[in-house]
Amino acid sequence: MYLLGEQPAYADQLISRLQSIPGQLLEGLQPAGEPLLLDSVDDLNAQLPANQLFIIADGLLHAHVEGRPLFYLQEGDLLGLRQGIDLPSCNYSSDEPLTLIPYSRSAVFQHIYSSEARQEQFIQYLIGQTALLSDALARLKQPEIRPATGFQHFTAGEELIHQGDDADHVFIIIEGHAEAFVDGHKVGDVQKDEIFGAMAVFTREKRSATVIASEACTVMVIPKDQFLSLMQSNPRISHSLIESMARRIDLLNKEVTQLRLKASD
Repeated sequence: MYLLGEQPAYADQLISRLQSIPGQLLEGLQPAGEPLLLDSVDDLNAQLPANQLFIIADGLLHAHVEGRPLFYLQEGDLLGLRQGIDLPSCNYSSDEPLTLIPYSRSAVFQHIYSSEARQEQFIQYLIGQTALLSDALARLKQPEIRPATGFQHFTAGEELIHQGDDADHVFIIIEGHAEAFVDGHKVGDVQKDEIFGAMAVFTREKRSATVIASEACTVMVIPKDQFLSLMQSNPRISHSLIESMARRIDLLNKEVTQLRLKASD
């Protein structure tokens, strides 16, 4: 996927990373049939069955979101994941012949769910694409205003989230590093590509920690409604993510306990 118009370097870097993921996700999985060959189309969605996903083997697809040309898809991109995801309607068209490789939708998800590494890649892919689209839409609607979704930048020392605040977004650091604090005590580090802020979104509780940039950071910001929609449309991915966060929370709780014991000595 490539966004139309000018885009910052961090978007280019993220797009390049995302572009390689579909092929890795489908590695070892057999196609569901012969390649689908199409001439130019005005509405590709109307021609594709809902029970299949497709990899673009050849050709270029233009995507219009809310009637506006926003991005295009090319060789290696994956089609058909948007079902059940709370994103604006998207129409795909092409002025040239297309070659699409079909895969069974259920077989693809079974293949992904059978590997923790593929599950992690899939989460990164879904959230990355959602962040790119949110950022692009926000810039179209409010070109002179810093978007509240998509991407944000923080300098060293700035708070990414604050303990006790409402949980309205989920975050991933795509460049930089941050630290987590509970009641003013450091309890852990937030590394590049790590999802944070999701547990409070799931539980609808206040933020349990403050996260502060320890160096300049670029952060993907996903509104909670979009994040929950992603997880609801992929419940097993949601379960895997919750397990991962629960393990991390357990480690943080142990660190907090140790800090309190040291403070009481």
